[in-house]
Amino acid sequence: MTNSTLFDQASAAAAYIRARASIAPRIGIVLGSGLGAFAEKVEEATAIPFSDIPHFPQSTVPGHSGRLVIGKLDGVPVAVMQGRVHAYEGYTSEQVTFPIRVLGQLGVKTLVVTNAAGGIRLDMKQGDLVLLSDHINFTGRNPIIGHNDERFGPRFFDMSTAYSKHLRQLAAATAEREGFSLAEGVYLCVLGPSFETPAEIRAFCAMGADLVGMSTVQEVIVARQMGIEVLGISCVTNMAAGIQPEPLSHEEVMETGRRVATRFTQLLTALVPAMEKERLQA
Repeated sequence: MTNSTLFDQASAAAAYIRARASIAPRIGIVLGSGLGAFAEKVEEATAIPFSDIPHFPQSTVPGHSGRLVIGKLDGVPVAVMQGRVHAYEGYTSEQVTFPIRVLGQLGVKTLVVTNAAGGIRLDMKQGDLVLLSDHINFTGRNPIIGHNDERFGPRFFDMSTAYSKHLRQLAAATAEREGFSLAEGVYLCVLGPSFETPAEIRAFCAMGADLVGMSTVQEVIVARQMGIEVLGISCVTNMAAGIQPEPLSHEEVMETGRRVATRFTQLLTALVPAMEKERLQA
């Protein structure tokens, strides 16, 4: 994928999706490891494998089905990415963030990004859902590097509110109505795929990180360049290295994701219509 044709490629992918699905989504949702079951809640659904969409990268990680599901959730038009791709799979930053470019071309104005994360802060526990208040990009990569096509947005743009404060407040209030609470935390992104060492986790803690993972941050950078409002939610699927004595594994990540799927689905099912109601009242 070359910078000079990125906009055209995203346009071609969006045109293909429009031809397959008659619903124009307003809210995009990216589902992280072990959280893909939420997509089954979408009604009037059209499921398109990533492999069918022009220029779309293919997920190679267990727990990422690799489908784009277009439909409605309680009447609200949504586009749900059932999985994502990661830099550690060998993809460039442009490829990792290409689906977000396409969602923007489809008309998505609000993006919910979710992920599986390791908990660093000691008051967190496995199974917690945490709202992202900010992030630290520790990957050494930025998807905006290189030629900038102004049709996507400006080269230089503000990231001081990468994660919408009012969407976090709405999510917290929605969770309270559903009978549970959501903490907030700062997410630090590494390249992976190896899990972090205990020394790295101590360093990340000193830097102000509460959670650590291998996704999300580059997607959010691209979304904000395009003017898309972002809400981030992490599922604490394991405690980070050195916080717990047991060795870390992807199987543990997947198992915890499946265990909290009911609460996660409950939250998003209530939150999406609340977001749409707020939009209509604005």
